[in-house]
Amino acid sequence: MKKIITLALVAAAFLLQAQNKPYITKVYDFMPAPGQFVNMSPKYDSGDTHQSIIAKVEKAICGFDSIMQLEQLDGTIISDTITNVKPGLISLGSYGGYVVFGFDHPVVNVAGENDFQIFGNAFGSDSLMVSGGSCEPGIVMVSRDANGNGIPDDPWYELAGSDYNKPQTQKHFTITYYKPDENKTPVPDGPFITDSEYVYWTSNSTDGPRQGYVSKNSFHSQSYWPSWAQGETLTFTGTKLQNNATNESQTGEYWVQYFLGWGYVDNRPDYGYGYIGGAQQSNQNLGFNIDWAVDDEGNAVHLNKVDFIKVYSAMLQQCGYIGETSTEVCGGIDLHPDVVPQELDGDQNGDGIIDIDDVNIVINMILNKIPVSSSADVDASGIVDVDDVNTLINVILTK
Repeated sequence: MKKIITLALVAAAFLLQAQNKPYITKVYDFMPAPGQFVNMSPKYDSGDTHQSIIAKVEKAICGFDSIMQLEQLDGTIISDTITNVKPGLISLGSYGGYVVFGFDHPVVNVAGENDFQIFGNAFGSDSLMVSGGSCEPGIVMVSRDANGNGIPDDPWYELAGSDYNKPQTQKHFTITYYKPDENKTPVPDGPFITDSEYVYWTSNSTDGPRQGYVSKNSFHSQSYWPSWAQGETLTFTGTKLQNNATNESQTGEYWVQYFLGWGYVDNRPDYGYGYIGGAQQSNQNLGFNIDWAVDDEGNAVHLNKVDFIKVYSAMLQQCGYIGETSTEVCGGIDLHPDVVPQELDGDQNGDGIIDIDDVNIVINMILNKIPVSSSADVDASGIVDVDDVNTLINVILTK
């Protein structure tokens, strides 16, 4: 989506004293869906590979940038020289485009509090900035490194935001985009759409078109297809939110993308626990709570900590000449980086209970299928072996 990039200047005093780095430190994967900022944010250079693009994403969203001043919610000035937690920007393109990242430590689930923040560049366009403007919601998913191998190949859990249970929200939505022929004759549509049939897609939609196009507009002439991607198609699956944009003009085009309630990236202006600009506003996004996690069937899942975070564009929407709705990510922070997780002895997957899943994980460690974790030595013998399996089984049987 074409929009003015306005960065809410965000930080908090505790970030400066944190032993763990409070900001994103690692990007594991990035694959945008087609969109007008693809190959621009980050910029694709000839010869770039998937890994070199991931390195550019890391440079864009990891770490801090500098700002001049921090003001707490009560108006107290903390410092004249601190850091901005919104270092740069990447675009995820149309529905399904995603980024996977993490911190240099697990993000702990603190009861009754939001646990982390992910920044976008949403802003309001009405006089009070309370109803909407430029808002391109992205869904957040979290995962535990249950198998201990340090890569995000474990089960993912969606953080169920305000619209998760609305009837217009489609679960298990799948879309496939088809690589465009950049040499085909464009199909123009008015003065700003240079090719209204640019990137073709098909889907399993239950409440809208099952096929359509991502249009190319006159503002961006580069390829909208990720140039480093292999193959002729890109397929994404997830939860699709209902469209939020309305053309409010009676004579032309004036698109307003209305804020959703809560629980989405790039959905509301981002302000953390301290920020420049005065009193907290009701339209602000104050972060994400791990307790919102649900599994594929919508069942609540308890996670005492998470190691990986994924954000993906959650709407399939064209807004006239300003283009597709595409979530932007501008960095993120752990809101309590030095909190130590409360571990339950033997709870290998961090779901807060001891059950057969934990037994299976320890068995896989013994069989050398996954790295051995010291937490699997539940009988404190100094080695992980069948005695630890028996100890876990006895715990389960004596509940």
